[in-house]
Amino acid sequence: MRSRWVLFVPLAIMALLFGAFVYRLTVPAETLIESQWIDKPMPLFDLPPATGGVAGLKSSDLADGRPRLVNIFASWCIPCRAEAPQLEALKAAGVPIDGIAIRDRPEDVAAFLRENGNPFDRIGADVQSSVQIALGSSGVPETFLVDGKGIIREQIQGVILAEQVPEIMAKLEAMK
Repeated sequence: MRSRWVLFVPLAIMALLFGAFVYRLTVPAETLIESQWIDKPMPLFDLPPATGGVAGLKSSDLADGRPRLVNIFASWCIPCRAEAPQLEALKAAGVPIDGIAIRDRPEDVAAFLRENGNPFDRIGADVQSSVQIALGSSGVPETFLVDGKGIIREQIQGVILAEQVPEIMAKLEAMK
């Protein structure tokens, strides 16, 4: 009788593993990496211009009294192209937007802006991704909502969708 019970142990272990897998599929783990800079001042940086005709970006530019977006992008980033119309809509609505171009060449940034529009007031070249890493950014595109004092208030990971534009505008308006 005891030997029959031992035969069911592997089946019970398999059932437990299957239950754990099903649980993990129905309740996925949090995959977004939130920046440790939320509610803190933007880290200090002074980036040169990413391309001709557009000023570079330094952290002190972000404390001019106007809430704004800081968008981390790259010319080689396909999702950044998909996000471009939403950034243009935000710019057209009067939202100040600054950019940080990651690991990019000036001629590629210029071509990206020609093809997709330029919603940016300033674009800093982060050739070594040092500012991106300092911000805790996990990739491109990524956008930070920064208040008029240069404090990071929110992080948007991934593409800004058209339905998010009114919400972003309302959040920036509330920061004034």
